[in-house]
Amino acid sequence: MICSNCGATIDDGSKFCPVCGAVQPEPQPQPEPQPEPRKVGFCPNCGQPVEGSPAFCPSCGQPLGAQQAQPQNNGQYRNPDIGSYFPSSQNGAIPSRSIGLYIVLSIVTCGLFMIYWMIVLVNDLNRAADTPNDTSGGVVYLLSLVTCGIYGIYWMFKAGEKVSVIRRKMGVPDSGNNGIIYLILQLLGFGIINYCLIQNEINKYAQSRQ
Repeated sequence: MICSNCGATIDDGSKFCPVCGAVQPEPQPQPEPQPEPRKVGFCPNCGQPVEGSPAFCPSCGQPLGAQQAQPQNNGQYRNPDIGSYFPSSQNGAIPSRSIGLYIVLSIVTCGLFMIYWMIVLVNDLNRAADTPNDTSGGVVYLLSLVTCGIYGIYWMFKAGEKVSVIRRKMGVPDSGNNGIIYLILQLLGFGIINYCLIQNEINKYAQSRQ
């Protein structure tokens, strides 16, 4: 250290200068370095916050490149956009959908929202069961419409077989009776319960693939 009076070089921590005898000021404590705040971005697919620079989104598995996790202005959290409530299944990953929200929307729209739900449910189930080229959701809806619901009953039975497939892929025991259960519920007019049961299986499969 340097003497504050004469400028001589003296030992660190000396209270008096050995050259001029001047009292040396107390050393000021140095502020501790503050850690840099972690970079926070948002997944362009599901809208969930992403800390750091991961290669994949921890919520939906979407690949994240240098340009994909977009930081929010002022580092503030933003509400997820509408795409997080109605995720697309065309981006490579099977999405997880909110069963409670879809039930509420089906009720308040007097069943109209169930048309959308059925279409995406069929498409997601086809992809989860590794049969992406099977009858699409739009075709299932049209065939059910022209057959006065008969094809929809048949599809529910086939859906049970696909649920068994995705259960086996997850290593979950399966009795193989899903198709019969769905068929009975559909005949009794409880189609929305079938949607909930199938969507629950798809959600569990989607989460297991993350």
